[in-house]
Amino acid sequence: MEKRVLLIGGGKSFMVTSIAKELKEKNFEVVQASANVTEVERIENKPKVYLIYIDDLEDMMEFLVYIRDQAVEDDLSISIIGSPDEINKIRVSVPQDRIAAIFERPVNVKELGNKMIEVVEKEDLRLQKKKILVVDDDGTMLRTIKSWLSEKYQVFMVNSGMAAITFLAKNEVDLILLDYEMPVTTGPQVLKMLRSEPSTSSLPVMFLTVKSDKESVMQVIDLKPEKYLLKTMPPAELIANIDEFFEKQKAKKFN
Repeated sequence: MEKRVLLIGGGKSFMVTSIAKELKEKNFEVVQASANVTEVERIENKPKVYLIYIDDLEDMMEFLVYIRDQAVEDDLSISIIGSPDEINKIRVSVPQDRIAAIFERPVNVKELGNKMIEVVEKEDLRLQKKKILVVDDDGTMLRTIKSWLSEKYQVFMVNSGMAAITFLAKNEVDLILLDYEMPVTTGPQVLKMLRSEPSTSSLPVMFLTVKSDKESVMQVIDLKPEKYLLKTMPPAELIANIDEFFEKQKAKKFN
């Protein structure tokens, strides 16, 4: 297990210094930075686990907007130290599923250190799960599928074909669930683009659709999607199809 954390906060702050010392005593590699976008962007090989000490919320608003976006784009684990009021304001902007732990000031550094060990252990287990990208212009459908799959899999969501292409330029996944009918760039068009790029040409894709007609299936058969799944199927059936796919992949690997 890799115990690395990016500690965000004023480096001269007594509390931040105490937190860094405690984490190092618990054998963490602690990378420190202030709440400055440029400073954090310059860090190479950044940890995926962030611990943010809120000193002055107003001064950190621009940085927190950056964190909100990065939490999703870079699949980060975010832990926050602050007052109850500051924490409540941050909860609104940072995606809930990326918030790993909350610490109210004044914080007990010993308890924080122990909790951060749990955070890293949990993140390590999560990162071992297969990664699935769900692409759909319907926000409700995205959230529904994520709620079905999140127990077994890492689930990422984008709401358009071009957003999927952008995401895949920076992130690797094990499977894509792709909406067939989307505005601007349809599912088949997205899959054609993926198949034309060497880095994504062999990515497994399953179409999600409300259409089960033979014509729609035949239009994409040459693009070799793994499956063609109906959005109306029960959750257990959708999960079973995905489980079966990964089990077959695993069997091929060991044969």
